[in-house]
Amino acid sequence: MATPVYLYKETRLNLEPSSSSYVVDIELPTTGSQGRSQRQGSKSAKATAKHDASRASTSAIYYRKHHSFPKGFLWRVLEEDTVLSIRTIDIYKPKKASDANLILNFHFPRPIIPTCVAFCDPSDHDALSIFVLDTANQLYTLFLRPDSFRKLSFVETGLGDSLKIYQPHAFRNFKHPYRLIAVNNDQLVATLSDGGHLRLDRNTSHNAAQAPWKESFYNAKGWFRSLLGGSGTMDIKAAAAAVQTDLGTNGNASLLFTVCLDHRLRVWNLNGGQILGTMDLLNAERDPQETGKWQLDATQTNLIRFIGIGGGKGTCVTYSPIGAGEFKFWTMSTNDGSRFGATDLYPDDHLVPIPPLGSDVWTLADFNVSELPGTRECRIWLLWKNNMAYRVQELTFEAPNLPAVWNNGWRTVFSDTATLTAQESGPSDPIDPTEKWLQLILTPGRFPKTTIEAALSAYEGAIGRTGNAPSRNSQGLAESICAAIASTSSLNRTSPGDVDYEQFRNSSEMQWRKFYRILLELDKPRGEALALSYEPESGMPWVVCADNISAIRACGELERIVHNPQAEIEGSMRVPTLVTTGINFAECFSESMLQGCHSVLRPEMFEESSKSDQERLQFVLEKTGFWRQVTDEEAAPVTDALGANFELVTTLLYDEALASFNETWYTQHAIELPLTEFGRKIIVRGVQDLAELYWNICFSHLILLIHMEFDYDDEKDALHNRVEVGVIYRNLLVILKRLELIRWLANTQLLTPLPKADKANPTSSNSSAGPKRQGEEHRLITALEGNVGHLLGLPDPQANTQSTMPSIITSIVADLCAPASNVQLEPQFIQCGLLVRDRADLAIELTPFCNHDPFSTYVQGRVHLALKDFTTAATYFKKAAYGMSVPQANIEKHSSGLLDETEWNLLFAGLPRYYAHIVALFEQQKAYSSVIEFARLALQFVNSKTDDADKVRTELQCRLFSGAISTSQFELAHSTVVGIKDRALQHSCLRALLQRMCDNLHNSELVNLTFPGLQNAVDEILAQHCQDTVDVITGVPYHQILYAWRIKRNDYRGAAAVLLDRIQKLRQLGEGDQVTGDDILDTAVTRQYLMLINVLSCVDPKQAWITIKGPAGPVRPGTGNPDIAKRKVVTLADIRKEYQDELDRIAAIHNDQFGFTADDEMEIL
Repeated sequence: MATPVYLYKETRLNLEPSSSSYVVDIELPTTGSQGRSQRQGSKSAKATAKHDASRASTSAIYYRKHHSFPKGFLWRVLEEDTVLSIRTIDIYKPKKASDANLILNFHFPRPIIPTCVAFCDPSDHDALSIFVLDTANQLYTLFLRPDSFRKLSFVETGLGDSLKIYQPHAFRNFKHPYRLIAVNNDQLVATLSDGGHLRLDRNTSHNAAQAPWKESFYNAKGWFRSLLGGSGTMDIKAAAAAVQTDLGTNGNASLLFTVCLDHRLRVWNLNGGQILGTMDLLNAERDPQETGKWQLDATQTNLIRFIGIGGGKGTCVTYSPIGAGEFKFWTMSTNDGSRFGATDLYPDDHLVPIPPLGSDVWTLADFNVSELPGTRECRIWLLWKNNMAYRVQELTFEAPNLPAVWNNGWRTVFSDTATLTAQESGPSDPIDPTEKWLQLILTPGRFPKTTIEAALSAYEGAIGRTGNAPSRNSQGLAESICAAIASTSSLNRTSPGDVDYEQFRNSSEMQWRKFYRILLELDKPRGEALALSYEPESGMPWVVCADNISAIRACGELERIVHNPQAEIEGSMRVPTLVTTGINFAECFSESMLQGCHSVLRPEMFEESSKSDQERLQFVLEKTGFWRQVTDEEAAPVTDALGANFELVTTLLYDEALASFNETWYTQHAIELPLTEFGRKIIVRGVQDLAELYWNICFSHLILLIHMEFDYDDEKDALHNRVEVGVIYRNLLVILKRLELIRWLANTQLLTPLPKADKANPTSSNSSAGPKRQGEEHRLITALEGNVGHLLGLPDPQANTQSTMPSIITSIVADLCAPASNVQLEPQFIQCGLLVRDRADLAIELTPFCNHDPFSTYVQGRVHLALKDFTTAATYFKKAAYGMSVPQANIEKHSSGLLDETEWNLLFAGLPRYYAHIVALFEQQKAYSSVIEFARLALQFVNSKTDDADKVRTELQCRLFSGAISTSQFELAHSTVVGIKDRALQHSCLRALLQRMCDNLHNSELVNLTFPGLQNAVDEILAQHCQDTVDVITGVPYHQILYAWRIKRNDYRGAAAVLLDRIQKLRQLGEGDQVTGDDILDTAVTRQYLMLINVLSCVDPKQAWITIKGPAGPVRPGTGNPDIAKRKVVTLADIRKEYQDELDRIAAIHNDQFGFTADDEMEIL
């Protein structure tokens, strides 16, 4: 076989769901128990903990024929054949349909027979029928509606009538089924180990007294021997593979084609049970004595396929695995099933498949044949296996030309089997090794969580750290891995006493590589190929593996160049030569050289430069310094490929090469069908692969361009004399910047809420899973899915018959990676979406990609605001002020939900409103210093031309006042209150200011504030507080504050009234007799009397009086209410007399001169 031509590429997907809520475990009963389903959380948890539980022993894809969505179902047999897992794998869906994301895991009480799982698509019901035989020979019939894969209520309500269990009488004693085939929803065929088969016809009479299925036996040995049965071992005439078809007779005929272990193909009439024909698989005459030589293995089940069925005819393709293996093409024909004909299409040709190149032994494990719609061509796909490795080949042919193209027309699917590792860390590497390894291991879609956890457990066991494993429950997976790695490394010192960072880095690197090797070994069995599937309508091939699935898509132009370096593109080798030369040149660089080049080129991508193109190239050359380390031997292949002085290189050649990065997708039909979540995962995985390939090519050509520009002996031979090096350099940087953004989006994961349709019903009374799921109703997606997933879709396949699904997938993936993509990636809008999801830590990583327009600058301020970096946020907000405040006619209100309508109304409406919006943002973050700063800025721009100037000014003054009192800037708060024109609002703010100053004991500051025009209001507010105060000792000293306030303003009589009120409340508390100094007469009350006497002494003697409220009068007859308290005048003389009486009373108490009862008068000496 010639050098393989790679026209297809694998896109491998993990089968790990994006949310644990999508996994539904259903316990199935036996014939003697209830058929009610229930959620078994503990069993699911145990299965998740076991790494092997997620690997299938048997798996395949079933496509429905009569209904379009869901159409494809991936079924897998798990956990030692006791679990049948079913999920949908549709790439697209109808416009208004909900995703069918649920994974149904049916737990059987007995192991099932993997070859006895059959599916059927009822033509009269939009449903899926599943028939399963277990080792106890029980036939389970499941009838699942599409909503079973959409709504979690399926597990809550139970299976009910959707589950039927029946045990065929034939299997109870002497018959042993080997394979189950669903002819239709009402007829099954089970091939038996004795070479016969059992036909089961559903009883549709709804008579409960009759068995649900009618059983009919047919056997190649005759009626009597069929009754004898067998021991269960496979008879020579038993069927290894079987296919049922009517050959397009509209049900007039029903034929069963069985490939038997004796290397013969038998054709059965299912309606009558007769064998219509028998022939050798290769249409050859065999010596009866050599029967054992040609006997097939019962495990080889993929031996027969049909295409071109119609009008009583069809093409049958059989495969004989004997020896090197050989295909045979037949034309099968019948009229009504009573007569049958078989014609060998290529009797003189030996169609022996050619295995992949290499010394390994490859086995053909599966194949598929199909017709290409709208053409006369057919396509055959082959799946080769060698232990865990596999390869896929494809051949497109027209039936008459098959022998001519068989040996040289095969194309191969490229499988990326290279083992990725993290780059080695050096002393000058700015990135920590831990970060590199975590980024590699936790790349979305690379390793499932269960495999990583299993590797971590194995690693902990190897280092003797199993006792700490339970602590993982309270840690994230990344933290657990880092803790295990760190436990094996210690930071030591060198002999001079310095910290030995180099030893620590090398030790950590070694442990990471040990862990990674364990992870790779555990991951290998997951990639074992189990089946090859092909969907004829879309032309989509799949490779179904033990724990993943590979979509086969077409290669893009650059992929064809990289994977087929010797192939011509559009009849020329110039572009492939240039591309491969750049890749090969970069491959000779050491990892430290590549790190240095990347660190120099990254600022070139993101930062604007004032240098000329030549200066930039010179700067990169000097900073990277790779020219010092590239030897003549390493540089020679460049000259050999591109000619002396790189004469092959031209501006036009580079334009052609760079155009390969711009494979944009232009479809003639409207995008009508959105992608499903599974379809979006395929696109994301394809983008990850393609963006990595593009990035490596682009990066290598930047290095190559710099090398060629400065590698000359004579100035006249310099590349820039005939090639626009500067333009090419800038174009490469543009491509590289786009790819950096794509890579970031495809490798960054987000936790988002489940769509409403996928959420459980928490009000269901029958569900024990409802409350538990409330904490699980999130899914893990990539940032690419979250931001552009809703934009991805397909045209209607019925309208777009010229494109197959493999080419459409590649078109979408390549378009996303193209700099001129139809899908615009605006980093500022992506940042808005991340801020809405409360992921400012991720949004800040997109800052280098953003432009410098006003809205982008504003968004940067929002990002730093969310990160509590208020100083930087304020800087960005000020930069964006003018552009975000100038009124515009047509405003595009796109912010990914970050700004609501009220906030949009404040933007592009003048500086006062813009700054008012910024003030509100800082106020939400309680950054009151910034609130004050921007409120002052806003007030500066409020003028008579401002719409609703008074309203805007008042709102800003309120926010300024709020910020001032929150930061205890009381003078600013005071001036703000004075400036408020709304009296009610002013009084409210005044009360708040006084309350805050009094509570924080800023008494002297309060007294010194002037409050022009508000002094009476201040006095009233403080007086009201004094009146309401009961505890005048431990509470806020409102009396003292009001006293100081009135003294400051020469209101001595008012101050005296405050003191007298405090004296009365001290007496009511019973605290007036407590001695406060050395003198027994020095009490709180006596001190207040002295202050009262002093303050009234400052008043003119004629004015030295105050009024107080007297006691209430007696109750008037007939009213029941006392008279209103009368006011009483108290003079300075009265105060002095009361003060003297108080002193005498205290002295008498200390001299024990007091009465024994309340009526006794105290005797004062």
